[in-house]
Amino acid sequence: MIKTKTLLSLIPLFILTFLNLNAQEKATNPKNEFRAVWIATVANIDWPKSNIDAVEKEKADYIEILDTYKKLNYNAVIVQIRSVGDAFYPTELAPWSRYLTGKEGKAPNPYFDPLEWMITEAHARGFEFHAWLNPYRATMDLKTEILSPKHDFYKHPDWMIKYGGKYYYNPALPEVQNYLVAVVDEVVRNYDIDAIHFDDYFYPYRVAGEVFNDAASYAKYGNGLNLEDWRRSNVNNLVKCVSYSIKNSKPWVQFGISPFGVWRNKSVDPKGSDTTAGQTNYDDLYADPLAWMENSWVDYIVPQLYWSLDHPKASYSKLLKWWSENSKNTAVYIGNGTYKINSDSDKKWNNPYEIPNQINISRTYKNVGGNVFFSAKSFVNKNRNVAQLLLANQYKYPALPFVVPNSKKTLFYCPEINNISKDTINLSFTIKNPTDCKVRYVMVYRAKKNFDNDVNNPSQIIQKINVAQKCETITVNMSEKTTDENNSCAITFVDYFGNESEPTTVNLSTKTKVN
Repeated sequence: MIKTKTLLSLIPLFILTFLNLNAQEKATNPKNEFRAVWIATVANIDWPKSNIDAVEKEKADYIEILDTYKKLNYNAVIVQIRSVGDAFYPTELAPWSRYLTGKEGKAPNPYFDPLEWMITEAHARGFEFHAWLNPYRATMDLKTEILSPKHDFYKHPDWMIKYGGKYYYNPALPEVQNYLVAVVDEVVRNYDIDAIHFDDYFYPYRVAGEVFNDAASYAKYGNGLNLEDWRRSNVNNLVKCVSYSIKNSKPWVQFGISPFGVWRNKSVDPKGSDTTAGQTNYDDLYADPLAWMENSWVDYIVPQLYWSLDHPKASYSKLLKWWSENSKNTAVYIGNGTYKINSDSDKKWNNPYEIPNQINISRTYKNVGGNVFFSAKSFVNKNRNVAQLLLANQYKYPALPFVVPNSKKTLFYCPEINNISKDTINLSFTIKNPTDCKVRYVMVYRAKKNFDNDVNNPSQIIQKINVAQKCETITVNMSEKTTDENNSCAITFVDYFGNESEPTTVNLSTKTKVN
C-alpha cells in the first residue's frame, strides 16, 4: 500500500487556488457514505504492534483501533488477513503468520481464532469487516529459512518466481489461480465477513535491471497474445473467478479492489489521466481496473490517490475527476494517504486541512461514495488535530455504508416491537428477529424535542445494534427521555446487503407501539 520514491517525485510546484482552506466548514453530512480504514498486519504496520506481544495485548491494541475509529464515526475496517502466503486464521492452505505469533506456523497461545474474534468485535461496534488478502506476494524477502515447512515456497516451489528481493506466486499457472480462488472461498464460506478485498499488488512493481521470469509459462500458455496482454489476461481471469466464487457462495459478500491510483498516463493513451506517474496499473502491474468494472467483476473500487490535491505529477484533484468519469457498474470510493500527514517531503501534508479538503472535493462527485484511509495508526494517538477537524465537520455524525451494488434494494420486513419495560432510569423493548430475512443491524433514531424522528437524518442515529444470526428476539436498551429529547424513537432493520427497512415508531412514554 505504501508507495516509494521510485514511483513519483513528491515535490509540489504550485499551490491549489480553487479550494478554500476553510472548505471543511461547508461540509455536508450524508446519511450514506463509506468511511473505512485499512488495518495493515504485514511487517506489523498497524496491528499487532509487535509479533511477540501476548494475546491479551494484541486484543487490547485491536480494540483500541476499533474504538478510536468508532468515535470518529467510521463504519468499516479493511483488515489484512493474508499478506505473504500466510494466514491470520486456522487453515490447511497456509501457515500461521509470523506477524501474529513471532514464528511462522506457530498458533496463538492461548489458542483462539483471530479472524473470527476480529469480525465479532468489529460487528459489535457497527463496522463492516472487509477481509484483505494479498494474492500474489509469497514472501517479503529472501530469508526462506524463516518460512514454515507448510509455506507454499516449500510445498510448491514450481509456483514461485524470484523478483526484486521477494518471491511471488506465478499468476500464469492454472494451479496457482485455482489455489488462490480456494483460499478466498474458504474465508467466505467459514467467516461472517462483509467483503473480500485485494490491494494494488498484482504483477510486482518494476525493479530496474530485473526481469520477471515467466518466459516458460508464456511459452506454454501464451495462446498467441503478446506478453503484456497475456499478463493482463492472467490477472483478469483471477479477478473474474474470485468474483464468481464469492457470489455463488454468499451473494451479499462484496468484492473490492484498491488499485494503484493511476490507470495509464495520457502520454501513452489518450484515455489516460493527466499524470506523469513512473509506473501505472495497466503498463507495469498488468492490472486493468477498467476491465473489472466493465465486466462487473468487482462491487467496489478504491483507487489509491495518495498525493496532495495539486501534486505536479499526480494531482489528487485530477485523478479524482478521472476515476469519477471512467467508472461504471461499480461503487467508487477513494483511498487517501493519511500516513503522509506531517511526514512527507511534499509539505502540503503539513497542512491539517489537506485530508478534510480531499474529502470535501470527493463529495462533489455524485458517483464517489466515500473514502478509505491508509493506515489505521494515522489517527490512533496521532494527528489528533486532523482527526478532530474531521469529527467536527466532515464526520460529525454517523453514516451507513451503501447497499451492495447491483443487489436487491428492498427490505420488506419492519421491526415488530413488544415487551416494552421501564425502570426509573432505563427503558428496554424487544424486537422479533425475522426467520426468513438475514438482519445485520437494528438502527435506533431519536430526534430532539419538538422535532419529528427522521431516519434520513444522520444526526438522529443513537444506536446501531449488531444482531446475532440465531437469536429469536433482539433487545434494545436505552435511557429514559431527557428534557431535550423526543418522547419516541424510530427503529429500522438493516439486512446483510445493506438494505434498510421502513421505520417503526416506538412511543417511549406510554409503552404503546405506534405504526
